[in-house]
Amino acid sequence: MAHGDHYKHSGKPKEGKKTFLRLMSYLTCDKKLLSLIGVLIIISIISSLAGSYMLRPIINDYIIPGDYAGLIKILILLAIIYLSGVVATYIQYRLLNKIGQNTVTRMRKALFEKMEHLPIKYFDTHQHGDLMSRYTNDIDQISTALTDSLSDMLSSVLMLIGIFILMVYISPILTIATLITVPLMFLSAKFIVKRSKKYFKAQQETLGEVNGYIEEMISGQKVIRVFGHEKKVEDDFEGLNQKLKGKSEKAQFYSGLMMPLMQNLNTLNYVVITIIGALLAIFRGFDVGGLAAFLQYSRQFGRPINELASLYNSIQAAIAGAERIFQIIDEKPEQEDSKDAIALNEVKGYLEMKDVYFGYKKDKLILKGVSLQANPDTKIALVGETGAGKTTILNMLPRFFDIESGAITIDDIPIQNIKRNDLRQSMAIVLQDTHLFTGTVRENIRFGRLNATDNEIIQAAKLTAAHSFIKRLPQGYDTLLENDGANLSQGQRQLLNIARAAIADPAILLLDEATSNIDTRSELLIQKGLDQLMQGRTSLIIAHRLSTVRNADKILVLDHGRIIEQGNHKELLAQKGKYYSLYQEQFENS
Repeated sequence: MAHGDHYKHSGKPKEGKKTFLRLMSYLTCDKKLLSLIGVLIIISIISSLAGSYMLRPIINDYIIPGDYAGLIKILILLAIIYLSGVVATYIQYRLLNKIGQNTVTRMRKALFEKMEHLPIKYFDTHQHGDLMSRYTNDIDQISTALTDSLSDMLSSVLMLIGIFILMVYISPILTIATLITVPLMFLSAKFIVKRSKKYFKAQQETLGEVNGYIEEMISGQKVIRVFGHEKKVEDDFEGLNQKLKGKSEKAQFYSGLMMPLMQNLNTLNYVVITIIGALLAIFRGFDVGGLAAFLQYSRQFGRPINELASLYNSIQAAIAGAERIFQIIDEKPEQEDSKDAIALNEVKGYLEMKDVYFGYKKDKLILKGVSLQANPDTKIALVGETGAGKTTILNMLPRFFDIESGAITIDDIPIQNIKRNDLRQSMAIVLQDTHLFTGTVRENIRFGRLNATDNEIIQAAKLTAAHSFIKRLPQGYDTLLENDGANLSQGQRQLLNIARAAIADPAILLLDEATSNIDTRSELLIQKGLDQLMQGRTSLIIAHRLSTVRNADKILVLDHGRIIEQGNHKELLAQKGKYYSLYQEQFENS
């Protein structure tokens, strides 16, 4: 389902109800605490209702007759009743906060676990900032609703029922008069909620867009500065910011409209009841204490309606956030291993692709009948112009994407029949784009194999020419890297990525432009390390600089998804075909 389509459909009441019920299912893990909260809410409501009703005997039996000794006693009882309500409410909110945080923690965990099992394609087609917004803004909306709004909503409903019963008990006539304004309250609330619901959804969606744009601009600051596009970026952001402002203003306007409107209707209702009650007291002998208690209830009667309408907006914001979270949780994960998938124990490294066809889009093929063979302790180089399909081949091997037709085998086993974890652990990939995690240099290298010893880490670093620069860092291997290793040069970052691949000790090594961001001197150093690393392994190398693949056992030349030439460096030069042309162009330009 497309991003926009999701919001279009989620606006339907049925979808909102479904999302709300699903959200509530996350609360069921704390059933005992929920039951206790329910008891505390009832105690709180009873104390509030009983306290208001006690105005009747206080006035009729103690104030009017002048029984001040009895008045003190009943006031002490009243204080005890209100105090028990205060204590129950305090405990209730403490427990609610606990349940709310438990619930959003479970949701955050479910969201993160699902993210770790989504196909790579999902992250290529969704803004990272928008995904982050679901962990922050949308989770916050849910947290607010669960810790405050839901209990208040339940309290308001029970309070409304209790007040209505006591009002009927005190005076059916005044109750009928009170109900005259209730339809007006509900109609007003329905009108406001209908509009605010739409704008709260739009607000959450636009907030995700804004966060996504900010994330892109932060990561692309160097590019923005180099091309001098600061003004354009500011203008684009201003457009998104104004869009968010418009949606938020409308959402907050309708949300804020609820309170004053309900208060005015409640005040109008209070005036009408006061006049009618006074007339009943004068001409029908209605007791003053009963009138005072009823007036207290009539003032309270509008508050639950007001709160319900107001809280509904908060619930709608939470539902809008929950829909966005469930959208990810409901995404199809990577295809599960087949039941008869086998484990790879000792990988020899015989790799073969047979007549492989693949396209990221069904109507546009990238690979068109690619076939290749690679044996252990051999280096296969893939060369060709940008878009020829070199990186796509590397994406096929660890099953980041599945082929449409043909076959890929490792040690004569189709990769679809191998457990994904085993398949990927048999390989190590070094990409052109480096990525380092927040942590020490040692931890970043160890990420390739979590049980590696400190000595093995140092040996891997020495093998890949990273040891010498690591020793010059302020804390050596314990130097903390932040912001994707921003305090290192691009070449140094790539050296750490290669060391990470080395520590994994894979049977198959995939290098995608691994030395493209490294200066010539470092390249010579690292080439020695890579030659040692590739010994005894099946290696596939992608390189634009043809000088780095001259010693490959076989070079495959790709053009528009097909292998058009293959052979070693000398053989391909002798053919004077595509490889010869590429080599001559680089030689002339260097």
